[in-house]
Amino acid sequence: MQAINAGDTAFVLLCTALVCMMTPALALFYGGLVQQRNVLSIMIQNFVCIGVVGLIWVFGGFSLAFGPDIGGVIGNIVPYFGMYHIGVEPNPAYAPNVPFIMVFAYQMMFAIITPALMTGAFVGRFRFGAYLLFIALWTIAVYLPAAHWIWGGGFLSRLGVVDFAGGIVIHASAGVSALVTAKFLGKRKMPAGAAESQPASLPLVALGAGLLWFGWFGFNAGGAYAADALAAYAFTNTMLAGSVAMLVWMFWEWREKGRASFSGVLVGAVTGLATITPASGYVEPMAALLIGAIGATCCYFAKYVQAWLKVDDTLEVWRAHGVGGMTGALLIGVMASSQINKVAAGFGQLGVQALAVVIVAAYAAVVTFVILKILDAFGILRVSAAVQMAGLDKPMYGEDAYNLWEMDHTVSK
Repeated sequence: MQAINAGDTAFVLLCTALVCMMTPALALFYGGLVQQRNVLSIMIQNFVCIGVVGLIWVFGGFSLAFGPDIGGVIGNIVPYFGMYHIGVEPNPAYAPNVPFIMVFAYQMMFAIITPALMTGAFVGRFRFGAYLLFIALWTIAVYLPAAHWIWGGGFLSRLGVVDFAGGIVIHASAGVSALVTAKFLGKRKMPAGAAESQPASLPLVALGAGLLWFGWFGFNAGGAYAADALAAYAFTNTMLAGSVAMLVWMFWEWREKGRASFSGVLVGAVTGLATITPASGYVEPMAALLIGAIGATCCYFAKYVQAWLKVDDTLEVWRAHGVGGMTGALLIGVMASSQINKVAAGFGQLGVQALAVVIVAAYAAVVTFVILKILDAFGILRVSAAVQMAGLDKPMYGEDAYNLWEMDHTVSK
C-alpha cells in the first residue's frame, strides 16, 4: 500500500468541504437575485442536485468519468460501480499521497454543482419533475463524458488539453447548456407592468457571493491534490482574479450607466473566479490579474451577443460561466508558465485548448437540446403561463420564501 500523506489528505478533506458548501452558496446567490415569487423554486433546484447527482456518482458516475478508458470516449462503468474498489489506498494516476476515496468525494462535489449552475438561466419556467429528469440525464450524457475526455484520460487529454479546475468541463458545458435551455423554454411570462428584474434580496446575494468566493479556494487549490506550491499558486490566483474582475466590471458598468451597482460588483467578482478556474494552476499571479480583467470584460460585453440571440437567460449564466470558463481555458494557451506546471503557452497549446472548447460546447449544446426535446415530447417540461406569472413557489411547492408580519385591520382596533 502506498504511503498516505496526512497533510495532503487533510488539505483535500478541507477543499472537498469547501466545494460542497458552494452549491448551497449558489442557492443563496441565485435566490437573492430572482424575484420574490421564485426564490424557493430556484433554491430547491440547487439543493436537490446534491441528492440526485450524488447517487448517480456512486452508481456509475465516477466510474464513467474516471474509470479505465474505453476508446478515449468514456470510462468503464464496472470497476468503481457502487464504490467498488474505491478505498483508502491512493491511486497514483490521480493523487499518489491521498486516499482514493477522497478523489471520489472531491470530484463528486464538482459533479453536483455543475447542473446547479444552469438553474439561473431558466428561472420560473421548468416543472420540478421534469427538472429532476433533466439534471439526471444531463449529468450522465453531458458532464460525465466531458469530465472523462479531459480529466479521466480521454481523447482530449491525450491531445494535451488541460483544465485545472473545470473551465471547460464545468463552466463551458453548463453555460452553453443553460443558454440552449433558456432558448428552448422561451421568454418568461411576466405580469403586466412587472419589472424585468427585481432581486428579492441583495444582502442574500452578497452572502451567497461571499460563500462562493470562500469555497472557490477549495474549488481551485484542491485540484493540486496536495498542500504544496501548486496549490498555493492556484489559491493566490483565485483571489487576485476575483478581485480585479470585480473592479473591472464596476468600471464598465459605471462608464455605461454613470454609477456602480452592488449586484454588478458581486457578479463581476464571480466572472473573474469563473475565468481563472481553468488556468489557476498554470499561470503566474501577475497573469491571473490580467486573466481576471479580460474575463470580466468579455463577460460584461457578452450581453450584446445574448441580446442578439434573443435568449431570456434570467441570471445570465452563459455570460458569467460559459463565456468566463471558455475565456480562461483559451488564455492558458497564451499565459501558461512551465515554471508553475508542466504546460507552456504557445500556438500549439492555444490550438488544442480552442479545439476542446469547441468540441465540449458543441456537444453540450446538441445533447442538451435532444434531452429537452425528449422531455417536451411527454408534455412535462414547461409550467403554465398562469403559474409563471404567479411565481412557482406557492403553486408548485406550497410555501413562500418570506413570511413577514403584516399589520391588518384587526391590529389597529
